[in-house]
Amino acid sequence: MLPKYFKEYQWSNIAAMIKNNGRDPKICTNDFRDRLVVISGATSGIGYFTARKFASHGARLLCINRNEKKSGALKTEIENEFGVICDYIITDMSNLKDVYSTAEKLSKIDTPVDVLIHNAGIYLTKRELTAEGFDKVFVVNHLSSFVINILLYNKLKSQGKARIILVSSEGHRFAAWGLRPDDLNWEKRRYSGLKSYGSAKLAQLLSMILFAECFRPSGVTINALHPGAVRSESGQENGAFYRWKKKHLYDKILRPAEISAESIYYLGVSDEIEGVSGKFFNLTTGEEPAPPALDKEAAYKLWAKSVEMTGVEDIISKS
Repeated sequence: MLPKYFKEYQWSNIAAMIKNNGRDPKICTNDFRDRLVVISGATSGIGYFTARKFASHGARLLCINRNEKKSGALKTEIENEFGVICDYIITDMSNLKDVYSTAEKLSKIDTPVDVLIHNAGIYLTKRELTAEGFDKVFVVNHLSSFVINILLYNKLKSQGKARIILVSSEGHRFAAWGLRPDDLNWEKRRYSGLKSYGSAKLAQLLSMILFAECFRPSGVTINALHPGAVRSESGQENGAFYRWKKKHLYDKILRPAEISAESIYYLGVSDEIEGVSGKFFNLTTGEEPAPPALDKEAAYKLWAKSVEMTGVEDIISKS
């Protein structure tokens, strides 16, 4: 039997992806003074340069990081250099109790959250389970943002306007034949770092379809982007051999992470993106994701499974 999505794949989409990877992002020069930006994973790589980019345009920052020392250093650097507020909340995004606690704090902020950037991510070459017994890659890349979006749902809708940005990946294409809702923890299959990462990023895109629908009557939008083939700090949790390959091979051919920051700023601020929701971008170019990422039936199955795994309120059944 042929895999479900086999006939839906188009070579033109693959060619577009390759071409788009070499493009430069569109640049947004709009100011963002005194607007609140919440960003996860801001102490290094893409998140670090994105935080600096928003701060350079006057935005106030609230960073969700896991390292206290690095967070303090980032706060000092940004406040001294740009004269803006840079607060932080220490959170382990692989721990759902931590994620819940942070989301509750965010939901009680008096001022509007203008841009919410889900940047925290992880890539592992070996399977690891979280304290709750879930695949760590799936939790950090999908379930953490899923929980935060739902717990902030009422606040964001009441604001009347906000932009949610998922820092996703072309890596979702590694899950070429879709998700396995019955085996999200990789207990029935041989674990693969690329397939696990691809599945988690695919889950992120599938959830975006339904979040876009939930937020549609309001002025809240949600979009995802591939941040480019850039140098980042991902994969540092892996073994010495992987880290050596990354430093001496991969990083030599990758682009600087500043282009990711430019792209995220554009999606978060540009007037050209006003009202656009539920879309996938390669940097700032709209792109068709892989067929499994467009499967609405699969999106509903994943949503139900995510609600079951996290115990969060099902906003779809309530709507």
